[in-house]
Amino acid sequence: MREDIEFEADGATLRGWLYTPDDAEEPVPTIVLAHGFSAVKEMYLDKFAEAFAEAGLGSVVFDNRNFGESDGEPRYEIDPYQQVRDYRHAITYAETREEVDADRIGVWGTSYSGGHALTVGAWDTRVDCVVSQVPLTDGLYNLRRLVRADIIGDLREQINEDRRARFRGEDPSYLPVVSEDLLGDAALPTQDSYEWFTETKEKRAPNWENEVTLKTIELMSEYAPKDHVEEISPTPLRMVIAEEDHLAVKDAAFETYERAREPKSIVTLDGGHFDAYTEGFEEASTAAIEWFDEHLGP
Repeated sequence: MREDIEFEADGATLRGWLYTPDDAEEPVPTIVLAHGFSAVKEMYLDKFAEAFAEAGLGSVVFDNRNFGESDGEPRYEIDPYQQVRDYRHAITYAETREEVDADRIGVWGTSYSGGHALTVGAWDTRVDCVVSQVPLTDGLYNLRRLVRADIIGDLREQINEDRRARFRGEDPSYLPVVSEDLLGDAALPTQDSYEWFTETKEKRAPNWENEVTLKTIELMSEYAPKDHVEEISPTPLRMVIAEEDHLAVKDAAFETYERAREPKSIVTLDGGHFDAYTEGFEEASTAAIEWFDEHLGP
């Protein structure tokens, strides 16, 4: 069963869905989840929540602030640490629902929010289990891997000029999330990013918008979930990493897993970053369900 929900979070109303198993007669273990970089909940989070419900798990799914149906200004700006705080607001909201067993709460994140799941798992003692799927674990390292060396200097100067303009009270600058021209301006300058976002917008998420503030890139470069992964223990952690992931680069994810303390588990998927939502969905969702069932079950 799916219900539209909304809750307050640091002055913004965040909106999403509460999923519960159809046959639930008592409070159920519940997973809190949001999407990755600029994506909205219609971009396959409903599929994951449906799979969780079939396995007896509830889900609190929400759009990140400034995106989708959630409030927040400036629109299309991503502050990763604010998104982490919003995960924690969502946990607090989940605790208020009679359908939720507040003593059995998990967090799940994917891509950018895969890093958020790591960070929330390290900081919030209410979290009983963590699944981090195809995660970004080091924003600066990722930026250097995605942006060519002969271009990154120009990007840094654009960021500096945007900061000066905002100091003068001017509107923030924006850039596309993806571009058909892989040498053009884009936050995610890869072919698979362009194909997945544009195709998914057409098929599932017409409300997704292809832009983020330039400040978003600066904030990403300051974000390093890997620095917190050792603090997750003793909360159980499973990382799901795609073998051919060159977007949230796999080597950084594998290194982050090695830094984590027990109890932990790793699942590797065939394919690239976006296969976790499509061709590899069954394997990715099953990996999460099995981990949650093991650690949040009766």
